[in-house]
Amino acid sequence: MLIPPIYRVDEESWTVEIVDRHPLALLISNGKTVPEATQVPIVRRSASGNDQLTGTSLLGHMDRANPHWATLANGTAAKLIFMGPGGYVSPTLYNTDVAAPTWDFVTVHIHGTVTLAASLDEALSVVTTTARTLESRFGSGFDFEASYDYHSSLAPGVGAFSFHVEKVEAMFKFSQEKSPEIQERVIAWFADGNGVSCTDTAATMRKLGLGNGVEQKQEPGSAS
Repeated sequence: MLIPPIYRVDEESWTVEIVDRHPLALLISNGKTVPEATQVPIVRRSASGNDQLTGTSLLGHMDRANPHWATLANGTAAKLIFMGPGGYVSPTLYNTDVAAPTWDFVTVHIHGTVTLAASLDEALSVVTTTARTLESRFGSGFDFEASYDYHSSLAPGVGAFSFHVEKVEAMFKFSQEKSPEIQERVIAWFADGNGVSCTDTAATMRKLGLGNGVEQKQEPGSAS
């Protein structure tokens, strides 16, 4: 990945935060004809007091029925791509007649190798660790004790793996090339809900006709 020096961060603690806060990653590895790519939830094996990724292990899983799973083996070289916060930046923020729009964003690319779970117990451990970790960060206190048997019933269909981190690349493109005054306007732009926000997820679900049918189903890309 090309990372202009102005958008580079050297402390891995920044990338750890992105991995923890945006844990749905794109796992990419070689396939028979084209690269295989699957969105997978990723959590760190041990998050306590560790602000480094290089040399550590991450945990992930996918459906064993996924053709991607059949291409993986112990030692398979792969990449995980995490997308952090970002959004469209309008040229109106630059207070000039000649300007180009841009998209500010964060992305973290992690290179490493895959080790497949060797048993159902190991697969179950990955599933339960992932569920508990994500619930503690984003949920509302769900108690998983009563769900242990249910998770056990899912384990045979889960392709679980650990990912040994060998190299980390991160790009934090946040208008660093602009003046502090323009950067303040960009911050205010995002703080006011412009660009892309989390509410886009709810809006897209409504457009697909999900929920109680409060809004009519619309075609992708149509006006709200």
